[in-house]
Amino acid sequence: MLTHVGTCKIETERLSLRRFLYSDDEDMLKYWVSDPDVQFMYAEPVYTTKQEVKELLNKYISSYEKENYYRWAVILKETNECIGQIAYFLVDSKNHFGEIEYCIGSLFQRKGLATEATKAVISYGFDKINLHKVQICHKSTNTPSRKVIEKCGLTYEGTLRDFFYQEGEYIDRLYYSILKNEFK
Repeated sequence: MLTHVGTCKIETERLSLRRFLYSDDEDMLKYWVSDPDVQFMYAEPVYTTKQEVKELLNKYISSYEKENYYRWAVILKETNECIGQIAYFLVDSKNHFGEIEYCIGSLFQRKGLATEATKAVISYGFDKINLHKVQICHKSTNTPSRKVIEKCGLTYEGTLRDFFYQEGEYIDRLYYSILKNEFK
């Protein structure tokens, strides 16, 4: 049985993972939600105005009322800036698994920050929520994300062929998972 505790703060060596605040809007626009490359890999729309970001933040922040909602702003401790986000966007209470999604702004990629955040959220899922399994997927074209997933110790499970259709082409979706007894 899962123990839903909601989105609680997580501290890592270089990051604070916390609930989103409306004051994160400028950093979000500056570092990731307005970046077409980041949003393409994350399969999300590009946000270009403060109003669009406010609407997105309304969605995130109003969902914190639910105990089974898990979405964190990724805050770089050194600068106190919001450089991305990470979430259990899917939690299956019946089958005791969760699926993680994440994105980090381009300026902060390839520095181990996504791996650091992902390991912390996997641990949170196993230790706090009592998940049995955590899964993550990535587009076949997103090699950096595959490397994050592998560094976190997940095992490749399979490919959903031609899952995404973006910019006139089909892109595969690759799935990985880790079980509670395999983590750490």
